[in-house]
Amino acid sequence: MDEGALPSEASTPVEVGGSANIELRHLRAYVALCEAENYTRAAVRLHLSQPALTRTIQQLERHLECRLIERTSRRFELTDEGTELLAHARRILADVDTVTAQLRSRAAIEIGFAWLLPATWLAATRRRYEALGGRITLHRVDDPLSALDTRAIDIAIYRRETQLPGHLRSRRIATEQRVLAVAATSPLAAATDLHWADLAGYPLVVNEISGTTHTDSWAPADPNRQIITCRNFDEWIELVAANRGIGGAPALARTRAPHPGVVYLDVPDAPPSHVYLAWRAKPDPPRAVQRFLGVL
Repeated sequence: MDEGALPSEASTPVEVGGSANIELRHLRAYVALCEAENYTRAAVRLHLSQPALTRTIQQLERHLECRLIERTSRRFELTDEGTELLAHARRILADVDTVTAQLRSRAAIEIGFAWLLPATWLAATRRRYEALGGRITLHRVDDPLSALDTRAIDIAIYRRETQLPGHLRSRRIATEQRVLAVAATSPLAAATDLHWADLAGYPLVVNEISGTTHTDSWAPADPNRQIITCRNFDEWIELVAANRGIGGAPALARTRAPHPGVVYLDVPDAPPSHVYLAWRAKPDPPRAVQRFLGVL
């Protein structure tokens, strides 16, 4: 058959069983064919084989019980019914695409965090994203990266420096001054002129999952240092309050996470900590996530 030729009447009939409902794929195929005026070009545009496109159009004609395309010559020509359907099909597809885009743009992005969200960043990002019609929901989880990996959330906010698996991507969104957290009963609570290096020998409380301060926060790390481990912020702050060890936290902990048994101290030369945002990059993230990343 010539590239521009239409299937002949002798084409193998398509058996249609069950419901005779017209599907969007029928309409999309029909509109593409009408615009290309050629089965081969339309099939390429639709990423279909030409026989598959032919069968789809035949199905559509059987569902409608009328002929849509004239097959009496090598010219592409619609019947009256075909012309009428084309106008309606374009309107229907435009309506479907419009409402789909609108609903997707309002899809909620689920952000998981372990503790102390960077408030300024969140407020600005939420404002920009919601201006596009989207919504943000927040979920407190002990391990945001694990929750992201299991698809329990769309975006993870985390602070610990870590090597991500290949299907995840990250972006630094904030840098925070680090403060020292000590028990109110500790002799350090009244200390002045503290230096980060001077703290290297004290017992250290480490939140292994989402904490910002670990043995390698000092260089070189002391292999004999006493380490008290925990797995979330609530455990961490109670261990510090119990004077089990010192800890490090972002400076916003002073106002966002006050505790009667904990004193937060400035250490001018303390290394800053960073806040990261992670998302699933493989396979391609949903459009709502892509739109969210676009406002960062």
